[in-house]
Amino acid sequence: MKKLHTLLVILFVSASVFAQRPDKEKIKALKVAHITEQLDLSKQEAQQFWPVYNANEEAENKLRAKTNERRKRKKADELSENEAKALLMDLISLEREEVELESKYLNDLLTVLPAKKIVALLQAERSFKRKMFEEYKSRHSRNRRN
Repeated sequence: MKKLHTLLVILFVSASVFAQRPDKEKIKALKVAHITEQLDLSKQEAQQFWPVYNANEEAENKLRAKTNERRKRKKADELSENEAKALLMDLISLEREEVELESKYLNDLLTVLPAKKIVALLQAERSFKRKMFEEYKSRHSRNRRN
């Protein structure tokens, strides 16, 4: 019965999301529904999990934007050797920040979820990305044919 309830919630969220929100919001809502279904969180777990998850998503997005901004400053052929070295050092620093962020995130999750559910979360995120990629490929190939 709980699985049926979860499935109905996901279908409802999916339908309402596709009808109203911009693409990023649609994807975020679908991701939340997918993770919720895959993790089968208790009410208490969900109350503790989602703030940690959302804070990490926000921090990852900021770091990703920072990394992208640094990479887009100049094209490689426009850089001096010293500028290129400085850029590489910045990118290494940003990668360290990424690893530290991931480590903090996993440690924070361990305070609110059992390790098995964290592994299930990582698998759910991968499966969601795979589904989104497959959907993109499917839509892209349909558009080519038309």
